[in-house]
Amino acid sequence: MGREVRITHDIERLLAALPEHMQRVLEARQDIDELLEVVLDLGRPPEARFPDDGFVYLDEEECTPADIEHVVARVGEFGHDNRAGIRRTLHRISAIRNRTGAVVGLTCRVGRAVYGTIDIVSDVVESGRNLLLLGRPGVGKTTMLREVARVLSDEFDKRVIVVDTSNEIAGDGDIPHPAIGRARRMQVERPEKQHDVMIEAVENHMPEVIIVDEIGTEQDAFAARTIAERGVQLVGTAHGNTLTNLYQNPTLCDLVGGIQAVTLGDEEARRRGTQKTVLERKAPPTFDTVVEIMEIDRLSIHHDVAATVDALLRGQPVKGETRVRAADGSVEVVQREELPSPDEVARAPIAQGPDWLPAVTKIYPWGVSRRRLEKAIRELRVPASVTMDAKQADLVIALGSPHDKRRKTASKGPEFTVHSNTYGQIYACLRSVFNVSETAREQLALKEAEDALSRALATNESVELTPQNAYIRRLQHEYVSRHNLRSSSVGREPHRRVRVMPA
Repeated sequence: MGREVRITHDIERLLAALPEHMQRVLEARQDIDELLEVVLDLGRPPEARFPDDGFVYLDEEECTPADIEHVVARVGEFGHDNRAGIRRTLHRISAIRNRTGAVVGLTCRVGRAVYGTIDIVSDVVESGRNLLLLGRPGVGKTTMLREVARVLSDEFDKRVIVVDTSNEIAGDGDIPHPAIGRARRMQVERPEKQHDVMIEAVENHMPEVIIVDEIGTEQDAFAARTIAERGVQLVGTAHGNTLTNLYQNPTLCDLVGGIQAVTLGDEEARRRGTQKTVLERKAPPTFDTVVEIMEIDRLSIHHDVAATVDALLRGQPVKGETRVRAADGSVEVVQREELPSPDEVARAPIAQGPDWLPAVTKIYPWGVSRRRLEKAIRELRVPASVTMDAKQADLVIALGSPHDKRRKTASKGPEFTVHSNTYGQIYACLRSVFNVSETAREQLALKEAEDALSRALATNESVELTPQNAYIRRLQHEYVSRHNLRSSSVGREPHRRVRVMPA
């Protein structure tokens, strides 16, 4: 049996910040405890949003500047990220400003402290291993971080410091919310200074555990590795729904060890049955364990991140350990973790380029856009770079016919041609040169589509994948279609991505 889940929300403190006529409407509702947020936009009727009813209007009249000013005067100061709070609560008030800086809209989101939620991962939290939580926005990552802080500080007497950017974890004001227990809280003045505060926490306050929400930049990732190398347990969240999202992200892939192109010796290449240039994990992961939160009561755990990443880079199937919390609080393992053996991983083929190319291939563009060529190299993650010195080139990608007599270069390497100077032509040429149809990029993208398909079926909600180029998106659409689900592409380039929709 698990512990009883208990929720506190201090909702009366949020209602007190609203104009009186809006308070009265909300207080009259039977489902006030389910309130998600109140939205005020200048010139529009105010709205309250609930999980079941969607939104309801709090007034037939439009919001006035006086309504907006009434709320602003009763909450804390807005930071550089346009977020404020109400002292000693977890409520978050976010502002929308016009071009002159005046507040013309507010989102007043109810903050809830949920006690008893980490039984589902208590063994991982208590192990002292570095733990990373992933999941879509609103799924409960920050809620779980609060509970981790409270349990480790109160029940295990550990020295815990919460690095609290925008006061997301411990609420507004100088005194942190009781939801984090005896853990200490260090506030962050600006989101871009989060990495500095992470390092300061370790250097100045001798913590045993550091807790941080939303590791999102390269500097944050470097600070996280620094903390882990000093023997401090690190528990955090990062942008991305799955482990696949994470190591496809060039900014954050260092959290799971990073990826690099390496050249194998002849004997090792023969033993593995691969060509000599391969992709491998660059370093030990910063986080030992990754938890993918599908719902607050359903999650998937990758206990050995290093082994999981190694297997995925070789295109081998892996499955995390899926746990579910039942209505009575008990936790059930419905899917055991499945990983290939170390010997299978070692022998499996890896993403690679042709063995006649050096470890990092220098490409000379003749009549071809250097910018588009460099973009294609980044998109395909091939071990190549552009050189404008033909003598240093290992190969040439040229515009026009293979028999064009005007083309004379000093390169001794082979030449490949494109018929037009478009990104699609350059991308397709590079794919052909590096045999990209067998590389990890497509395998990872299809694995992500597979995970998204399972998640969409389990949660009955749409799942968005990592941004990809048009060719990869087409493969993902075809994969989803073969499994009788629907998908669409959303967003603009270079952030266009596939959305998988439930049946």
